[in-house]
Amino acid sequence: MTPKISPVTNGKKIRFITQALTTAIKFWLRTQLTQVSKIEVEISASDRQLLSGCIPSVSIFATNAVYQGVHVTRIQMLAENIQINIGGIIKGQSLRLSEIVPVVAELIVEEQHLNDSLTSELLSTALNDVLLKLLPEAWEKSKPISWQEITLDNERLIICGALSPQNQPKLLELAVGLELLNGQELQLSQIQIKHDQEVVLENAAGYNLDLGSDVELHEITLKSKQLVCRGRINVNP
Repeated sequence: MTPKISPVTNGKKIRFITQALTTAIKFWLRTQLTQVSKIEVEISASDRQLLSGCIPSVSIFATNAVYQGVHVTRIQMLAENIQINIGGIIKGQSLRLSEIVPVVAELIVEEQHLNDSLTSELLSTALNDVLLKLLPEAWEKSKPISWQEITLDNERLIICGALSPQNQPKLLELAVGLELLNGQELQLSQIQIKHDQEVVLENAAGYNLDLGSDVELHEITLKSKQLVCRGRINVNP
């Protein structure tokens, strides 16, 4: 005769799986980040879904996180329809995704954290690429550049740096507004570039940036001392 599993025993088993999943998700997140102050994870799934490795949704909240040198003040994410290696997790293995996971996220970055990110290769490379496309001739003559300060003011992003030509370094100021054209396309508007206080480029028409098919932005807002971004991204296995 097959022994019956009491509700209490089954409940303990589910709680163990939930705890193991929560720990695995937190560990996986920490492997993606070089620094984080706080991580909260909440799993929403039935007993049967947990045991099958299918999770309808997981909500994640983190503060003061650093990803590849980019500092984020606060991020809140909701991931849905997650397929994971539940058998391996129970055995102590690392979490692995079986399919692409759509994640709805809200990201807030304070001005100070933007400045802390200026030394990151990810952000500095992005700024250099923008400058190269806006001022290709000047860039070729004046590189390298050291980005020094970001200011959020009057719905504009102002980035200051120092150009290093053959002689004395000269100051560069790049000021742009951000407008969302669609989920995958961001426009830099009201562009102004100053070189040693002299305006060398002023373009109200703007410049478009392709964010890629794995991103679908719903909102991007420049507030006083704060950048707010809401949208969806695909997390690939």
